[in-house]
Amino acid sequence: MKNDYMKSEDKHERIIRAALKVFAKKGFYNSRVSEIAKEAVVADGTIYLYFKNKDDILISVFESEMRKMIDNMKRELSKCHDPIEKIRMFAFQHLNMITENQEWAEVAQVELRQSSKFMREYVKDHYIDYLNIFSTIIREGQEKGIFKEDINTGIIKRAFFGALDEMGRYWVLSTSRRYSVQESATQISDIFIKGIIKSKS
Repeated sequence: MKNDYMKSEDKHERIIRAALKVFAKKGFYNSRVSEIAKEAVVADGTIYLYFKNKDDILISVFESEMRKMIDNMKRELSKCHDPIEKIRMFAFQHLNMITENQEWAEVAQVELRQSSKFMREYVKDHYIDYLNIFSTIIREGQEKGIFKEDINTGIIKRAFFGALDEMGRYWVLSTSRRYSVQESATQISDIFIKGIIKSKS
């Protein structure tokens, strides 16, 4: 029974990895389930044992990659205890993950946004969990008297992510990368830090 479960898990993961590769290369709408099956080295019908349709595969790709991003971000941030440095670290890790996983960057920045079903119907719990990591940093800074008390974490986390997301989108759509990960992370995070840090009286 255990071996059967492991084989089942292996096929599920193979299909997700294959879908990520196919979506990044051909685009979500131009990709066929048969192409994903071929890339995953499974029969076409096997896909439907795990997923309802192509949209379901796209959602599973999103969830799988977001779980990895959340785990990686929490692991890296646990190494630091200074809220200011955590903001810089968050920015660097986020942008670095984009550059290290080009296929995911392509799907996240282009294909997900073109899926009206995904944008309209999917409850993005993993996305909210990811943003809430940043909220935790802000609250920690407020509790330590480093950040202004009147900062709304709901606003700042979306604004910060928006800045990082736009840089990632630029890298995906641009033919040349003019800004390094370190430079981008430092400048984006410093702008936000200056806006939320308490002034010394």
